[in-house]
Amino acid sequence: MILGYNTNGFSHHRLVDAIRILAGLGYRALALTPDVHHLDVTQPGWEKEAKTIGKILDDHGMVRVIETGARFILDPNRKHRPTLLEEDKQSRQIRRDYLIRSMDLATQLGSPLISFWAGKALSENGPREKLRDRLVEECFLLANEAATRGLRIGFEPEPGMLVETTSEGLDLVARVGHPAFCLTIDIGHLQCMGENIKENLDLALSKTINIHFEDMRRGVHDHLPPGEGEIDLVAVMNQMLEKKFDGPVCVELSRHSHDAVATATGTMNWFKGNGFALASDGHGDGGKVDCGNRGSLFGKNA
Repeated sequence: MILGYNTNGFSHHRLVDAIRILAGLGYRALALTPDVHHLDVTQPGWEKEAKTIGKILDDHGMVRVIETGARFILDPNRKHRPTLLEEDKQSRQIRRDYLIRSMDLATQLGSPLISFWAGKALSENGPREKLRDRLVEECFLLANEAATRGLRIGFEPEPGMLVETTSEGLDLVARVGHPAFCLTIDIGHLQCMGENIKENLDLALSKTINIHFEDMRRGVHDHLPPGEGEIDLVAVMNQMLEKKFDGPVCVELSRHSHDAVATATGTMNWFKGNGFALASDGHGDGGKVDCGNRGSLFGKNA
């Protein structure tokens, strides 16, 4: 596995500074969340900035993952809207275009994957079964877009959204039925939703290309540093090592940006203190990965 950190936990830092800090701490992957303050792909000229960021990441030998969970990047008044579930086709197109542009960013930066979620099942957009069908259609279209770029999608079940549990995520992967459409698993979300973490990781890791890592408490969707929640994260890490998971395991602590450096430092100290060595920093070949037969995105385990 490759230990990394999500830039949404450094929202008060310049992106170049965040990269240098994280690399200096020993993180070998960057989960980049394009946002209004970090490489905003909705604005003209992002390609030039991406070229600069790519060079810095190369200099530090960091693997890249593109995350797309920015809260207000598409609508300054509505969090995480519009989504792929909107009744209005033009609204869905806004989200789809953003995700496709994020794929273009992934291609430019040499990332083999992007991650996204479904969105909330709002009654104004129709009954849940209709929303599920709509999501399958949208995800299949996006999987085709990803495949043409040699990318894979890691779909993330998210508490409070249409797809919020591991079983629902696996069902969506089966319904979409595309080799480029896989899973992102957030360890904290399993605890939040009351899922058995060990059992669900056993079920899902063969379809998973991306891991979000943090502590959490049951029934409370609040991302916490290791040791501040209820999860036996040492057991989780050991399970992933035993299963030979070789993808990115990126810390996601978006509500800790006010104390980003101390939080990232403390989390890395937790990894080191529990004997988890850093993994390979190779880039791998995302084009050979299949969610049914994952292969290797990022090279061999360390």
